[in-house]
Amino acid sequence: MADRKTQSPEVPARFFNRELSWLAFNERVLDQAFSEHYPLLERTRFLSFVSSNLDQFYEIRVAGLMQKVDAGITRPSLDGSAPQGLLEEVRQRAKSMSQREYACWRESLQPSLAKNGVVFKSIEQLSKSEFTWLRAYFRREVFPVLTPLAIDPTHPFPLILNKSLNLFVSLRNLRRKKAPPLRAVVQVPRILPRLVKIEQEGSKAEVFVFLSEVVRYFVSDLFPGHEVLGAWAFRITRNSHLYVDEEEVENLMLSIEEELHNRRKGAAVRLEIDEQVDPEVLNYLLKSIQLAEGDVVRINGPINLFRLMSLPDLVDRPDLKFSPFEARVPNALSMSGKLFKEIAKKDYLLHHPYDSFTPMVDLLRAAAVDPEVFAIKLTIYRTSGDSPVIKALMDAAENGKQVTAMVELKARFDEEANVTWSRKMEEVGVHVVYGLSGLKTHCKCCLIVRREGSKLKRYAHLGTGNYNPSTAKSYTDYSLFTSDVAFTADLANLFNTLTGYTRKPTFKKILVAPFNLHAEMMRLIEQEAVAAKKGKFARILIKVNSLVDPEAIHAMYAASKAGVKVDLVVRGICGLVPGVKGLSENITVRSLLGRFLEHSRVYHFHNAPAGKRTYLGSADWMPRNFFRRVEVVFPVEGKDMEQEVLETMEGFFRDNEFATELRTRGNYVSAVKRGRKAFALQDSLVEKSIEATNLEVETLRLRRASGKPEDQSKGN
Repeated sequence: MADRKTQSPEVPARFFNRELSWLAFNERVLDQAFSEHYPLLERTRFLSFVSSNLDQFYEIRVAGLMQKVDAGITRPSLDGSAPQGLLEEVRQRAKSMSQREYACWRESLQPSLAKNGVVFKSIEQLSKSEFTWLRAYFRREVFPVLTPLAIDPTHPFPLILNKSLNLFVSLRNLRRKKAPPLRAVVQVPRILPRLVKIEQEGSKAEVFVFLSEVVRYFVSDLFPGHEVLGAWAFRITRNSHLYVDEEEVENLMLSIEEELHNRRKGAAVRLEIDEQVDPEVLNYLLKSIQLAEGDVVRINGPINLFRLMSLPDLVDRPDLKFSPFEARVPNALSMSGKLFKEIAKKDYLLHHPYDSFTPMVDLLRAAAVDPEVFAIKLTIYRTSGDSPVIKALMDAAENGKQVTAMVELKARFDEEANVTWSRKMEEVGVHVVYGLSGLKTHCKCCLIVRREGSKLKRYAHLGTGNYNPSTAKSYTDYSLFTSDVAFTADLANLFNTLTGYTRKPTFKKILVAPFNLHAEMMRLIEQEAVAAKKGKFARILIKVNSLVDPEAIHAMYAASKAGVKVDLVVRGICGLVPGVKGLSENITVRSLLGRFLEHSRVYHFHNAPAGKRTYLGSADWMPRNFFRRVEVVFPVEGKDMEQEVLETMEGFFRDNEFATELRTRGNYVSAVKRGRKAFALQDSLVEKSIEATNLEVETLRLRRASGKPEDQSKGN
């Protein structure tokens, strides 16, 4: 194996490698699939996340490393890793993870599911009645949409779409038994469900068969007059980078659509295939798609465990899932007809999914039909398939309001959906724009302009998460509703920047990348270091999804050496090395993977002035977020709001159930400490949400019983 490092092993590590840190993160996701802390069907979701994450890792990170190696680039990364050696190590670790992933399925989840009446069978294990049902299902639902593709001198190896399910079939013509075997590929359309639930009346167990197994067993039906010598499921992962030079294209949307088409045909970077595949077949496949043996991942099980994501929805077993949880809607924001009135009185900060995302959707719906609303402006990075947010914008446009949607066409893996949304909105009169050239618009902002009396008043929403009601039920994020003049003026300035020609905007309250965010974060870190050197207590609290910005890491090393206590919550990739004597001994890094995906970003600096001490926003601490994206970070000004955010942040460092701590060598260890009472932050926040809902319901009941008017001015 090539040497991954170009620096001396005696030199203390100052950075963790980005790719290896990501793999360590996905290993922690896989740990959740093994963990008995979670209900059984929820563990299958974690396993499906591992599969999906690995796909994206190959499509982007491994593909990028392969391109560097092919181009002869030898320049090491920040941690000293050379591309060739790193690529080999990444491949090996990813393969090991894949093996562990499938071992989890075969040896842990599948047997446990069977014990609980959710049974996955091979076709050979089916009862006679089950087999009869499945054969009829195949002939009725599957056979008509399959297309066998012969491979011969007049039919070259077909284009295999990225991440599609396929079977490679080896055949013999029954009339020419001595002739060389024939070859064919059967592509399985994505429209077909990958989990087939066998319907049997009176059966106590719920029986499933994987579609790949069904097609493999009955594949001979596609080749009458031929004997099937072997059939092996396989899947190709391709490079999914989009190559769009915005300076050279006249119509960005058309260019994105063209690149999406090309991406499905990008260079192959991984071949997943049945481990029992015939060696000659494997060699032929590798030659056809221009990959080497090192790019092969041999699978002992059903290819693509991401398809298990649908299992909990197919099985009506509440005892094997998380307890149902209905997010809280503060009384003050529960009546859509009074939302503008309530937000005009005070600011509201919601914490999703413990607080419902419904008020945001209700606000847009109210704005769409309110005759006093003149304009709506909103950024869209990702949203749900049947988005009520998009519908509200379209309704508003049809009602004659000026609606501007900032759509990020280059949102990775959501490009196609965003192109579709853009066309639909344009058709009804929404003004769709795509932001600044060379920058992704990643901020989460909405501005509504409303006439009130003789004046125009603006209302704003700023968030840490996407305008996606679906993921808002499972992602932790913050939402600020405000009519504060300084906030709304800043947002008006931001939208004018995004749609016009301003290149050096100024803002009073919000911090905006790439204009002033990075510089201000570095200044605040330095401010804590100065305070510590003067003997003051100094502390930095940061929560992000990824931390790899070199300047930010160096600044926190300097702060640590000055005596600042630096506590970081980094869900995924972390390039900072904690606990190194003389460098980062005052820095701790925690990660929490639980029922909900930690997605909110929080930044707190103890010695900053009140109102400028704690910030929330959309930006991770990566060069791309600081310099190549439009990000918005906003201060939490209210004392009660700030206290709530900080109490939650402290909860990450109290959690001894699901939190893990990053060590100097790059490994994560459980945060469990003997003798301490068990505490799980997310469970605690769910309980608080339920208690707050019950209290508000009881308060309303007592008011109604006493005949008092309902007071809805007290919100979050």
